[in-house]
Amino acid sequence: MSERKPETLQSLLAVLELLSLGGDRFRADSLNKHWHRVYGGQVVAQAMVAAFRTVEGRIAHSLHAYFLRMGDPLAPIDFEVSRLRDGRAFSTRNVVASQGGEAIFTMSMSFHNGEEGIAHQSPMPGEPRPEELPDEYELERQLKARRPDAAKLITHMPPIEFRPINIERFLDPSPRPAEQNVWMRVSGRMPEDPKLHQIVLAYMSDYSLIDTALVGHGRVITDPTLQIASIDHALWFHRPGRVDDWLLYAQDSPSASGGRGFCRGSIFRRDGVLVASAAQEGLFRNRPPKPERKD
Repeated sequence: MSERKPETLQSLLAVLELLSLGGDRFRADSLNKHWHRVYGGQVVAQAMVAAFRTVEGRIAHSLHAYFLRMGDPLAPIDFEVSRLRDGRAFSTRNVVASQGGEAIFTMSMSFHNGEEGIAHQSPMPGEPRPEELPDEYELERQLKARRPDAAKLITHMPPIEFRPINIERFLDPSPRPAEQNVWMRVSGRMPEDPKLHQIVLAYMSDYSLIDTALVGHGRVITDPTLQIASIDHALWFHRPGRVDDWLLYAQDSPSASGGRGFCRGSIFRRDGVLVASAAQEGLFRNRPPKPERKD
């Protein structure tokens, strides 16, 4: 069993404490400053924080976001919220994130009072429980021994813990059905605020989803021969869920064409309750081979 690291969770929660600039404008920093780009899930989560600051008494039920430019993790990110509508049951906001005066991200987000009505859901896939799977340290050991390029997928994303159901997908690059199921949670105890659990769930939902398009081709997003970028991200919140308990992220990719791969996911609580659904399209390009050096 891996040792949990609550201090890294506090670092994530700190970058979600946006600085108010007045007039529905906010500023934030990045968590992973050593990365070559801003992690998309972080921008989604921070944009949600900004939108929540302008809404009272309603929960998020959906968001639709586009990644416009690669963000610089060393530069602050400015968020501006537009209040599009406040109706009897729904509120709608648009958020634009920018750096250096240029938009890098835009998101529409809808909030709802919550009402009684029809209810149903798809069943959760029957999978091994997270306690039955190798922890991050054992995964790192196995992957480094046989496929070191895939090791960082599992081990470089604190404060999020991931436990893939089928590690053979990483160890054997053979093509297989374009689907993967992963258990995930944050390392540490979260505050009770349900809005914050939605925000951190959005942060988590962006990480492994785009990689699902490559499962069918025996490749991973750390493949140095590929150029990969998220184009958009959508998330629908169905029911409450805690991100500091294990959630099953069941993902598949029904289509890839035209240099783009489409992926979708269902997020379940341990008790089988469907918490949220996600969808994302990513850009996939083959990098040209580097010219050989002539000494």
